[in-house]
Amino acid sequence: MRKLMSKFLCLPAGKMKVFSLGLLIFSVLAVNAHAQTILGTAGSYAVLGATGVSNTGATTLGGDLGVSPGPATSLTGTGTITFSAGSIDIGDAATAQGNALTAYNSLSALSGTNLTGQDLGGLTLGAGVYNFSSSAQLTGTVTLNFAGASNEAIVIVIGSTLTTASASKVVIEGGNSTDSVYWVVGSSATLGTTSAFQGNIISLTSDSLDTGATDTCGSVIALNGAVTLEGNTIDAGCNGATTTTGLGPGPTPTPTPEGGSPLLYLGFFLVPIGAMGAFRFRRRSSCSC
Repeated sequence: MRKLMSKFLCLPAGKMKVFSLGLLIFSVLAVNAHAQTILGTAGSYAVLGATGVSNTGATTLGGDLGVSPGPATSLTGTGTITFSAGSIDIGDAATAQGNALTAYNSLSALSGTNLTGQDLGGLTLGAGVYNFSSSAQLTGTVTLNFAGASNEAIVIVIGSTLTTASASKVVIEGGNSTDSVYWVVGSSATLGTTSAFQGNIISLTSDSLDTGATDTCGSVIALNGAVTLEGNTIDAGCNGATTTTGLGPGPTPTPTPEGGSPLLYLGFFLVPIGAMGAFRFRRRSSCSC
């Protein structure tokens, strides 16, 4: 072992630099692996159903398509689905469903501004939590404004159903790739014909997208039922934030990224940097190469 270490310490300077760079790259990858977004692996899915996913017409998905615990045969109409990114992924769907359920439980426990009885149409919502004790309706346009902030989230927690009228819109302003939008639905979500939606829909039961409805920044997830598509466009996204800390005036449970400690992340960088320094010192003191 001592001979092996001696040979290692006496590596030529060029090879030592390559090894040192490799250590640093590994540390960065390790941090990224521990900094999953709130949705975890479910964030790569454009559509994720529980009992099935059915499609009619030309649908475009910018993310994976999966179903769990329903079998692969519960995916129907896939012949008219085009993937701009992602693919049909059944193998990882069970894990993704578990991650989505964890996100649902954490997000649904958040409380903030009570919007019960109001139509979302015409409202402008900033970063934070908004609650509907029963159903929520969108008629017209709702604006979600992050005001240029990073790593923020807008969470709309709905006690029962979410319904959008035909041609309704969700508009995001002042956001970036680290921001998140979540629609946490206590039963089922229905997007009306040609609705232009934005954000991740996590429904406890099912999701239905009428003809031409789009969600160009979010996953459509059904935890216990099916997802029904009719010529839609869905692009996974709007899930960059890794925490809900500080959202809303009420209690704010924080889904902790796996491994989740700032000290751990710091250690990932300090260990290779310290190791590089030690290698250089010992190399100068013990090598005559």
